[in-house]
Amino acid sequence: MDIVLGLQWGDEGKGKFIDLISENYDIAARFNGGANAGHSIKRNDRRITLKMIPSGIFMEGVQNIIGTGTVLDPVSFKKEILNLQVFDEAIQPAKNLIISKKAHFVLPTHKLLDVYMEKNPAYTTIGTTKNGIAQAYSNKILRQNVRIGDMYFPDFKERVEHILVRDYQFLADGGMKLPDFEALCEEFFDAVEFLKQFNCTETELFLNKALMEGKTILAEGSQAAMLDIDHGTYPYVTSSSTTASGACSGLGISPKKIGEVFGIAKAYCTRVGNGEFPTELFDELGDELRIKGNEFGSNTGRPRRIGWLDLPALRYAVMINGVTQLVLTKADVLSGLKSVAVCTHYELEGGAIETTAAVLPENAKPVLKWLDGWNEDFSSIKESSELPKELTDFLSFLETELGVPVGYLSIGPGREEILKMK
Repeated sequence: MDIVLGLQWGDEGKGKFIDLISENYDIAARFNGGANAGHSIKRNDRRITLKMIPSGIFMEGVQNIIGTGTVLDPVSFKKEILNLQVFDEAIQPAKNLIISKKAHFVLPTHKLLDVYMEKNPAYTTIGTTKNGIAQAYSNKILRQNVRIGDMYFPDFKERVEHILVRDYQFLADGGMKLPDFEALCEEFFDAVEFLKQFNCTETELFLNKALMEGKTILAEGSQAAMLDIDHGTYPYVTSSSTTASGACSGLGISPKKIGEVFGIAKAYCTRVGNGEFPTELFDELGDELRIKGNEFGSNTGRPRRIGWLDLPALRYAVMINGVTQLVLTKADVLSGLKSVAVCTHYELEGGAIETTAAVLPENAKPVLKWLDGWNEDFSSIKESSELPKELTDFLSFLETELGVPVGYLSIGPGREEILKMK
């Protein structure tokens, strides 16, 4: 099993890379997160955003898995499937998409609870997508939720309504204006019926049997390492495990089965929502890079915060994930700058400190190293030998600092605009 995951705060371009290489695998498997993810893929000069569906859905002969570590909103899932079929009528997701019976449902009130807590000063506000992800995972841990396999039981509707009534009462007592309860239930249960047309099974058995038969699996993560619930910039993180170890637990596959770990990183940094971002740019350059790089959420449309590349955070992400190859994106966005900066370490008044952005003191200052910029048009480049010297020097610097090779370099937004380096 090979793994593709983000190494920063998400939006590194995972979907594009997965879409490119998934044709080399028998199975593409999503192991964490929910509809808060947004993998934007460009095909035939059109762009589509996948939320729950693995990026291998476009590849003929590739089986796609939504694994146990995910949380699934059936209403959002139904909309995504219908949108996908409009985008490409040839795709038949009911035939090549399998969903884990052990994955958890995102219930309608989970979204309402997200909105309520984001607006209530009694709770920590972190700037979530308000898709109910944290509520689903928290109720999973509290053992108060329902799983995909539960929809086949005769008391499923009764169990769900019991949870919804309880949540409605809590929200009503908190003064929240609520949508019509009956309409909310009807939309949810209609979407559950739609979900039943898909093969829902114990995906752990399916995946491990496939490995025993010599088939290849590409595990796909949502969000990124610095948003991991345990290892990220807590509390400004997501609610699931976004690391390589999360792929094992989220799919039920032994760590012994891991092969390549492709780590995706931008040549600069972005993040959305609140939280630490010590290399953030607040000037015109940040605005220019945001526009040039189209740095707006593929799922929410929110403008992303922009900053220089953070090496301590990236080195940390490479370490905890066991990254074997780096996939660098958005270097073309930096083209035209006379010089580019990289944060090499942080400093306090007492001197340099060894730490990561996950536990960075508020008064720590990033120390920047400036490297020569590049000014070439990447669109016609076919071989890595054609890259400008300044960029190859930049890549060599990263390889030395991180201890892993740059295996791929994205040179533009298109699906095919990726160079294989080594």
